[in-house]
Amino acid sequence: MTAGERIVQLAEGWIGTPYRHQGATKGVGCDCIGLIRGVWREVYGEEPGPVPAYAPDWAERSGEERLLEAGLRLFGPPLLIGEAQAGDLLLFRWQIGCAAKHAGILKGDRYFIHAYEQAAVTCSALVPSWRRRIAAVHRFPEPLDC
Repeated sequence: MTAGERIVQLAEGWIGTPYRHQGATKGVGCDCIGLIRGVWREVYGEEPGPVPAYAPDWAERSGEERLLEAGLRLFGPPLLIGEAQAGDLLLFRWQIGCAAKHAGILKGDRYFIHAYEQAAVTCSALVPSWRRRIAAVHRFPEPLDC
């Protein structure tokens, strides 16, 4: 099993987890950041550091690229979108000029797994309306024990 396949398999284990703002517990509740935190814990054994509390409108109020900065700090430089592979982290912005605010894990060329507000962790088609919102692609750092 490749590292990317392992990440996808772990993320699929979260499907159906209810949406809970700031949650990060499989089967209990998580938001999109909590999904990534939970998969990270399953891969590396612990989170890379504490996550400060954040309001639902954190990106709109601060205007800071906190999600992109965290991606760079924890995952390294972003990849070109054309280099994305299954298991990669996708960061999204809702519209140009707004801070990136959503995250998911690429399942394959056409699908990604994410925690969807008002719903649950789900697998969605990576249709053009989602693709054009991708702000960054990151690969989970090595080493991964596969």
